[in-house]
This record gives sequence, structure tokens and C-alpha cells, in this order.
Amino acid sequence: MSQIVISAERDYSVEFVRDWKASLSDTIKNGKTCALIPKKMVEIVGPLPSDWLVIELPDGESQKSGAVYLQILERLAEEKFGRDGFLVGIGGGATTDLAGFVAATYMRGLQWVAVPTSLAGMVDAAIGGKTGINLVGGKNLAGAFHSPSKVIVDESFLSTLSERDVKAGLAEVAKCGFIADSEILSIITRGWRENMSELIKRAITVKARVVSSDFRESFEREILNYGHTLGHAIERHSHYELRHGECVSIGLVYAAHVSAQFSGLTSSGVQLHKSTLEALDLPTTYHSSAWTELLELMLRDKKSRSSLRFVTLSEIGKPTRAENPDVKILQSIYESEMGR
Repeated sequence: MSQIVISAERDYSVEFVRDWKASLSDTIKNGKTCALIPKKMVEIVGPLPSDWLVIELPDGESQKSGAVYLQILERLAEEKFGRDGFLVGIGGGATTDLAGFVAATYMRGLQWVAVPTSLAGMVDAAIGGKTGINLVGGKNLAGAFHSPSKVIVDESFLSTLSERDVKAGLAEVAKCGFIADSEILSIITRGWRENMSELIKRAITVKARVVSSDFRESFEREILNYGHTLGHAIERHSHYELRHGECVSIGLVYAAHVSAQFSGLTSSGVQLHKSTLEALDLPTTYHSSAWTELLELMLRDKKSRSSLRFVTLSEIGKPTRAENPDVKILQSIYESEMGR
């Protein structure tokens, strides 16, 4: 077993294991345990200890609603679940986001463990202590910073994913290549299938380093939002019919064009974004007529302050920011480079 240690409000480890249930058993020794699992994962996960409380969740982003969140809190209260209990989130990024937020807020804080079952969950959502749910007004607008006691990464879950979901997860891996570790991009080009373990560890290492230096996103951690300003808006606009990673892929290409305009990224840097993501069969364009609605969604995004701001690149591996960029220029970039 290998691991990566993350320093946040407390230190915790990301463990790479071949038997996630054994690792979970070693972690949870005392107190009640509650597992949150999407319905589609129940059969895949298989039997859990008979004394555990198991709460089945809707699949996908629909589980990250205020209604589902409150139902879980009420169920925990009914079961007299105490502060010495352990919460376990077993599922994709939506599940670990929700589980972490429940753990952050029920009785003002429970210990919890993340067992991500999607690639995006392994390399991004479960790492870093950001938790939350969606509101009508936007994605992840209600949330808290609350790190897990442990993240358990078992790559055997990847065999349960569709090709589409694996490739969507690779968008988050590629993002780490663009902002910090260009070797990731080379590995993707050489052959991502046979190098998946290395890609996962490299992406987690990037996120661990950033989160450990800036847990509450005062400055440096914002670089992890590269591609997500437009990406989250598209996710909402598509009513979550597109995968998170597919939306991030489009957002990454747009961020590259914004970087070229405002931060000096070269045309070859922009082309590297497109060629890397297209090699993964990920989308790089969106509806040309959607700009007005997307702008409104971006202005509501939690990453915006009093105005729009984008994480940009001055070159591959060197992130910076574009503060309050001219909206007319942003629109022109979108309509000329991104629309279809």
C-alpha cells in the first residue's frame, strides 16, 4: 500500500489499496457507522457489516439537493447517531461532496471517510476537504471545508465505469497537467490506458500539494478551478446531461483562449489543450447561442467575487488570474472559438 499525505486543518492520507473494505475496517474501530451509497452502486459495493446504517441515495447530481441532505440529517437523528459515529461516502464525486457536507454539519462535525468510485472522484472531488450541495441558483453554493479522516482509492472500481465516465474523469487529470505537471500531458498522449495508476497518483500529488499550502482557498488553491468557471456554467445549462469532466473539458479550452488574450499563453499552448482533450474524445465546443445564459450562470458562480475572474495560464504549468476581464472580449472569444 502507498499513500499521499495531505496537510489541511488536520493531516490525513490518501491510501492506494487493492481491498477497500479491509482498509475501511482498519480505519473504523468504534462507534456507529453510516454509509451513503448511490442506488446504482449498491450491488457493486456488495454486502457491508450488518450493524451499519446504509442510506441509499439518488444517482448523479440529483443527490446533491437540499431535500436529500435534510432527509439524511433527519434519518441520522432518528437513529440516534452520535458524534462518535463515522460517516462513509461510497460513490462518485457527488456522493463524497454530499457525505462530507453531512459530516461537516450534523452535530457540528463527524469523522468521515471517502471511498471514491469514479475517476473524477479519486483525483479531484474526494481530495481537499471541499464539501457541498447544489442550490437552484448554482452548483456547490452551500458547503463547508471539512476534511475526511482518510480517502481510500481502489482502482478496481474503474472497471465498473463506462468508457465515457473514465474519459470524463481524465479531464480533471489533464487539468493538473496544464496547471502544474506537464508530464501528465505527455503520458496521456503516449497512452493513458496503460498508465492510469501513474496518472492518478500524479494528479492527486498536484492537488495534495496545492491544498496543503492553501486549505481554505485564500489564493493558491484557486488554480484548481482552472477551466471550471465556464465548466460549471455549462454543467448547469445542460441540466447535468453532460458529465462534469466533459463540461470541464470545454471550460479548459475556453480558459486557454482567455489565457491567450489576457495572460500571454502562446497559440501552441492553446493547441495543446485542444489536442490533449480531443485525443480523449472529450468535447471542446458548446452551443454558440448559449453565451447570455452562460454569462449569467458564471456571475452566480461561487468562484466569482464582485465581478468575473478566471484562472489563466501565462504558459503551461504557470497559472495566474484574469481579474474583471472585459465581458465583450469574453463573449467574442466564446462565439468565435467555442460555439458550434
